[in-house]
Amino acid sequence: MRRRIGVIGAVVVLAAGLAVPAATAQAHMLVGIQDDAQTVYGNPTTTFALLHQLRTQIIRINLIWGGAPHGVASDRRPAHPQDPADPAYDWTLYDRAVRYAAQNGIQVLFTILFTPKWANGGAARNVPPSNYNDLRNFAYAAAERYSGRYIPVDETGETALPAVKKWLAWNEPNNPIWLKQSSGGRFVSPKEYAKICTAIYTGVHNTNFGGEQVACGATGPRGNNQARSGRPSMSPLAFMRAARKAGMRKMDAYAHHPYYGKPTETPSSPPCCGAVTLGNIRSLIALSNRLFGRKPIWITEYGYQTRPDRLFAVSYGNQARYLSQAYAIARRTPQIALMIWFMLKDDTNIGMGWQSGLLTAAGKKKPAFNAFRNLPH
Repeated sequence: MRRRIGVIGAVVVLAAGLAVPAATAQAHMLVGIQDDAQTVYGNPTTTFALLHQLRTQIIRINLIWGGAPHGVASDRRPAHPQDPADPAYDWTLYDRAVRYAAQNGIQVLFTILFTPKWANGGAARNVPPSNYNDLRNFAYAAAERYSGRYIPVDETGETALPAVKKWLAWNEPNNPIWLKQSSGGRFVSPKEYAKICTAIYTGVHNTNFGGEQVACGATGPRGNNQARSGRPSMSPLAFMRAARKAGMRKMDAYAHHPYYGKPTETPSSPPCCGAVTLGNIRSLIALSNRLFGRKPIWITEYGYQTRPDRLFAVSYGNQARYLSQAYAIARRTPQIALMIWFMLKDDTNIGMGWQSGLLTAAGKKKPAFNAFRNLPH
């Protein structure tokens, strides 16, 4: 059921879809944004015009494996899980986003995230799969579909979907929102995440197209290291050591989210209590080099919130200043290959959402909009 075009056609599609040629992609730091509410679920015409105006080089998108809403494979187990054309899969929203990104010269980084109920015994979507072959097969299907050579069977003509060459295994696996942390009073998340990383890495690379990069980690900046607490979480360095001990080895990059912890912290402020922010990002890089070998470091989420957030807000002026300072710190830090700002537009949900956008919820540009647009590329 799958259709591919030849190598020459793939090169043409790939060249059209990348903002930076593959040969020079690591010569500088890529500058990007994540905002799924806008890039995947919003108005793509408006959103990608803004991203183009901002000179965005890469966008990060959560590619939801399973779990409502918008899971590719939410409803039933696919009969042919490695075939992206299996009728149990619905890629519609992600195809649209990838096409719009390519039309605007923007790369895509896909984060494979969340488990469908048929793969974990009906548990919550932050519970890992019972059989990691299911996750590996989905990663293979996704990498096949977005190889740059795949033509969807329901379309006429010979136009392949644009290529996606950067992939991320899960999101903040040291945080219970994203991955179940403990069982029986003991942390199990590092062991399970080691399997998640391996499954996604293997699935993507088994397509043998070449040029794919799979990052693991995507660790959140802090944790309490208390497995028996009401909200157990692990600090990033402790999580990295435990995941390595559990067998996490293969990856092309290590990802981290070095968010600030309180409004008085600047990007260069040293954090406390085992947290890893930009202020001490070199400690994470050193540990990553020791545990996994010297690899690129991807900052796949970062941002400062503004009002109307009530707990972490900084002024509009400080958000713009801190954005520029943060990217300058990252740019002069060896190994950091990309940095993604979260998000484009403020969430309308003040209590549960984020207000770190470059635009207000009403669409008004904050000073950070121009600060981002003026970042060196």
